[in-house]
Amino acid sequence: MKTHHEKKLKVSVVLPAYNAEGTLKMTFDDIPRDIVDEIILVDDCSNDNTVKLAHDLGMFVYGHKFNLGYGGNQKTCYSIALERGADIIIMLHPDYQYDARLISYFVGLIRDGYFDVVLGSRIRSRKETLRGGMPVYKYLANRALSIFENIVTGQNLSEWHTGMRAYRRNVLEAIEYKTFSNDFVFDSQALFKIVEKGFIIGEIPVPVRYFQEASSINFKRSLEYGIGTVITALTYLLRKLIRSNG
Repeated sequence: MKTHHEKKLKVSVVLPAYNAEGTLKMTFDDIPRDIVDEIILVDDCSNDNTVKLAHDLGMFVYGHKFNLGYGGNQKTCYSIALERGADIIIMLHPDYQYDARLISYFVGLIRDGYFDVVLGSRIRSRKETLRGGMPVYKYLANRALSIFENIVTGQNLSEWHTGMRAYRRNVLEAIEYKTFSNDFVFDSQALFKIVEKGFIIGEIPVPVRYFQEASSINFKRSLEYGIGTVITALTYLLRKLIRSNG
């Protein structure tokens, strides 16, 4: 009889894509095929050849009829992965900013029962992060928000804002992700809910790669995201206070 650890867990990588034609093949080539069972790409109404390329590469492809935004894209990604029986789901931006070769380590830490969620942290040292091309204002905002979020939650994560995350299936089933924002603040809402539900979060350092084709939100959208994250943190605190006084 097989033990829990011997059972083959289905590993799916989900790619929330928007105009990712220029970087998709590089991202795809780095995904370790001996570890990953399925690659799912959800296209959010790209106006380039992302969908055709994804089909050519043999991915499972789903296209939105309307642009739903980054959070809306992730909702579809996770719903499809869960429907198709994934046990471990890795969300990876298809913009080649994160090193997909590290996926095997993410999977191992979840498969072997160390963590429920693993984040890819781009923040190892200031020098390395800035040398990798992260704009200074983004680095400072990332640090300030992450410190604030750690204080609010009692966590000690080096980065709350990464686009490479791995989840155990039961985490996504528990956090009611379909109720979150369709915008970028989805990521913050997910992590606060994960903390609230008591799941264990681990981190793996990932090298930073910023370049022209790597999708990145502009200053205005970054500001909106930052404000949304602070509101999410305060909402989390409020719920915690209500529970403790109830």
